[in-house]
Amino acid sequence: MDKYIIGQDKAKKAVAISLRNRYRRRLLPEEIRSEIKPRNILMIGPTGVGKTEIARRLAMLADIPFIKVEATKFTEVGYVGRDVDSMVRDLVEESIRMVKTKKINEVYEKSKILADEKIVKILLPSSRKRTSNPFELIFANEKESNEVDENEKESLANRRKELMEKLKRGELDDQIIEIEVEDNHNSTIGLFGGLGIEEFNINLGDFFGDILPKKYKKKKVTIKEARKIISNQESEKLIDMDEVIELGIKKAEEDGIIFIDEIDKIAGKNYTSGPDVSREGVQRDILPIVEGTTVMTKYGPVKTDYILFIAAGAFHVSKVEDLIPELQGRFPIRVELDSLTKEDFAKILTQPKNALIKQYQHLMKTEGVDLKFTDEAIDMIATVAYLINEQSENIGARRLSTVMEKLLEDVSYEVPDLDTNQIVIDGEYVKERLMSYVQQKDITKYIL
Repeated sequence: MDKYIIGQDKAKKAVAISLRNRYRRRLLPEEIRSEIKPRNILMIGPTGVGKTEIARRLAMLADIPFIKVEATKFTEVGYVGRDVDSMVRDLVEESIRMVKTKKINEVYEKSKILADEKIVKILLPSSRKRTSNPFELIFANEKESNEVDENEKESLANRRKELMEKLKRGELDDQIIEIEVEDNHNSTIGLFGGLGIEEFNINLGDFFGDILPKKYKKKKVTIKEARKIISNQESEKLIDMDEVIELGIKKAEEDGIIFIDEIDKIAGKNYTSGPDVSREGVQRDILPIVEGTTVMTKYGPVKTDYILFIAAGAFHVSKVEDLIPELQGRFPIRVELDSLTKEDFAKILTQPKNALIKQYQHLMKTEGVDLKFTDEAIDMIATVAYLINEQSENIGARRLSTVMEKLLEDVSYEVPDLDTNQIVIDGEYVKERLMSYVQQKDITKYIL
């Protein structure tokens, strides 16, 4: 994770231990394994310091299902808003998508072969002798008919073989072909629960199974595009969706991570009216999900006992103690993230694999321009970002995006018309473009 996130070693260590403990749990006997539950994590720190990114990168590196939800989007049962159970349903959807993608990749080479065969059959269909007289079918000479069929089959096979070789060499890629594609614009219905709308949105085709036939429409595309479309269709047929759903649910239950952001916004007591009336109720609704319960989804029941929950919040106004005690107890690991310093900003600009400066350099390379930054310029950019955060709202590393966009605004606009293949951003250029912005922000504090 150090390749993507600067600092925050305590938070990285906490999530790394949780991941390793999951691996250790898999190696235990069943009777012990069922007793060991994940230790949920509560991250405390200002916005833009890497809370979400740490959890998301962990999930990407380990290839496990991950979803991020905003605690403020949920409301207590009986109020208009999202039901807390929807976070589990979203996780299951993500898990099934991941398993399905993996299974499709495993059969994709086979599906490409089937797609090529299908395209060749469309280009050279088998020519069957048609007759309008039904008696010819009864009294026709069977021997003569078989001989004609054999000759036609052999000729057709040879022609298809030649066509297949051309197709593989890419000689037919630009040719237009008409294919049948599945019409995916199916209707969906929302199921109504006892106290509100449950967000199932079940597809009518799934609901009625094979009673409703699939709709197909004809589409004219190039052969290159047709190969992709038909390959996708064939790969869907080759995988067993029942197995995908079963594996997806198991993966969500055993390996899933749910990241609950802005949990500090639902902390607080004595809400009796206004938009926050259901905040404590949301905490009580989240509690059984975190403790471990069974949530009904359109794929079947899903247990939340072994899902890892990571909650995060700034806790500027409210405190962790403002959460209900039962919910506090379900997040035994608490990690405080540090505010970013000027040195951290300088490292964020250059060191991560997806560093901002690297991103802008790649963008400029598409215009044939080599964009370079001096060490003085990088230091100045970091200083400006740090100062603006101090003078106005502290939005953490997100401030760097604002500063970099302002700095390179003219360069990005004028670069297509410049007669140069190299642009160097130095300290003087940064000072000219940004320092007045910092001073202006400073003065506004004293203007009524």
